[in-house]
Amino acid sequence: MLDKTLPYIEFEMKRPNRLPLPAFPRELPAGFQLKEYQPGDEASWCAVEYAVGEFDTLAEAAAYFAKTFAPYPEELSRRMVFITDKSGEIVATCTAWWGKKDEPLLHWLAVHPSAQKNGLATFLAVEITRRLATLHPGEDLFLHTQTWSYPAIFLYEKLGYQLLPGTKDFEKGQALLAQLRQAKR
Repeated sequence: MLDKTLPYIEFEMKRPNRLPLPAFPRELPAGFQLKEYQPGDEASWCAVEYAVGEFDTLAEAAAYFAKTFAPYPEELSRRMVFITDKSGEIVATCTAWWGKKDEPLLHWLAVHPSAQKNGLATFLAVEITRRLATLHPGEDLFLHTQTWSYPAIFLYEKLGYQLLPGTKDFEKGQALLAQLRQAKR
């Protein structure tokens, strides 16, 4: 879930592609399975992103999906992944996409609140980082995030992503993250 009690400050993060990934479990917890995008999964993507607070309505999520992802159906099956629970319901998602300058982009990582605290975000972040490295060999990897997603920022840092200076209020955001790290200890 997003922590919207915090000031909203955007960040861009970069991971040099030459870095090896730290050792993380390559298996999902019992009852969860990885699934690649199939036509019809857009409603589940919208439901997960809405549930974590990324969109105010399902209609906004659907409009974003239609604009950003739907024009590239041939890319979705190899770039968008989901995790399903034991009932087969989609509970998490992440996408190996590209940014405005065609840079490889870890995009829209989300885990439904009912499935959080199971290591699913870590699994997806590692999976998508690996896919990006394969799809874009030799290129640095990027992602966009914000202070509201500070637990994800801490995860990304463990995977070798680094905050890039230059965004508005970067120093203020770094100071806030330092406070949050301290409070977590």
